[in-house]
Amino acid sequence: MAELMTFPSAFLWGAATAAYQIEGAWNEDGKGESIWDRFCHTPGKIRDGNTGDVACEHYHRCHDDIALMRQLGLKAYRFSISWPRVIPGGCGAVNPAGLDFYDRLVDELLAANIQPFVTLYHWDLPQALQDRGGWGSRDACGYFADYAALMVRRLGDRVRHWAAFNEPAVTAFAGHRNGEHAPGLQDEKLTLQVAHHLLVAHGLAVQAMRGIDPQLNAGIVLDLWPAEVMTDSEEERAFAEMIWQTSAGWFLGPLFRAGYPPTAWQRYGDKAPDVHPGDMALASQRLDFLGVNSYSRHVVKNGEIIRPVPGSEYTEMDWEICAPAFRRLLVRLKHEYPVPPIYITENGAAFRDEVSPDGSVHDPRRIAYLRDHFTQARLAMNDGVDLRGYFVWSLLDNFEWSNGYSKRFGLIFVDYATRQRTVKDSGQWYAQVIARNGIDLFTTE
Repeated sequence: MAELMTFPSAFLWGAATAAYQIEGAWNEDGKGESIWDRFCHTPGKIRDGNTGDVACEHYHRCHDDIALMRQLGLKAYRFSISWPRVIPGGCGAVNPAGLDFYDRLVDELLAANIQPFVTLYHWDLPQALQDRGGWGSRDACGYFADYAALMVRRLGDRVRHWAAFNEPAVTAFAGHRNGEHAPGLQDEKLTLQVAHHLLVAHGLAVQAMRGIDPQLNAGIVLDLWPAEVMTDSEEERAFAEMIWQTSAGWFLGPLFRAGYPPTAWQRYGDKAPDVHPGDMALASQRLDFLGVNSYSRHVVKNGEIIRPVPGSEYTEMDWEICAPAFRRLLVRLKHEYPVPPIYITENGAAFRDEVSPDGSVHDPRRIAYLRDHFTQARLAMNDGVDLRGYFVWSLLDNFEWSNGYSKRFGLIFVDYATRQRTVKDSGQWYAQVIARNGIDLFTTE
């Protein structure tokens, strides 16, 4: 016998993707070059020399992919729009073919009774804007707001949920400090200025979108890694808190407290960004939802982040699996910030998947990962967290940024030689969760 842990009837079960990771068609039908096109075409930047030129061919296979979403029973689908596909130069002339693609995608989703959740920026800045300073230039903020307004005018009659940015911390830090992501720069002062401009652009975009439709649901998506301690000493707790404030808090503070965390501002010193009057009011626009992307945690011991954590299991991304930290993160958000309703906009795990001789993809570790995280999310709801939905990352195996095609997160396996799709065991299991609106906690004979 199994005990079923159920979710509220209106809870949205979904899956997520991002344009550059699945669409392909990188230079077709009038699409402009993005910073990820340029980065991937630069030798030595991506594992095995992979690119997103073809990816999963979703641009040409979206009808079939929506049929798979329907097969899984998805209630919602989170996807991003490629800015250079709709405005090749980032500003100026609009590409009708790009807009038409997203029109068709949204219409087919709605026909399948799947709610579209749009992310406007999932890291693929038009290269033409990068050539003019990218996010280091304040001009990009205004161009982004214009792009947001264009998309709401085009799709806003059918799309109700809009996130301006996905994981601005990754855009800033991985792209401008570590150089691991496009545009591949390494400049901490620029990094923090980019982070600030992303917050300003977010505020301007929310204003622009609401100026067209005051009733739409506007939000942002943050990647949040809790920092937890191995030993409960005052020094360790202080170090963990500094890690939190200089990463997650650097965005949560402006968004929900209209200011940067003082301890983080002091730590960054002369690298801190230039802030114009009114910027914090822009950044702290009222939001209708917060998207939380969460995969793992940082663990602190003896003044440093340790890896591996003794006794812990790890995914192919070398990320520790610790579902209880997920619940603690959500509860912390509720208690420490005036957050709006939350959606889990990404959660999932990469494992070494392959098609078995029986033609199936058996991925029990992913099922266990998702079951444990769904359980902790439900417990967080019992703790008072206003959680409205859950988007598994990812619908499809896809281009995993600097890792190329070496890491598989999908509920659906993609054969990159043929682009054939195979629903994994985890996808079949997720379909059962959605159909029952709940998960089996345990089974007894």
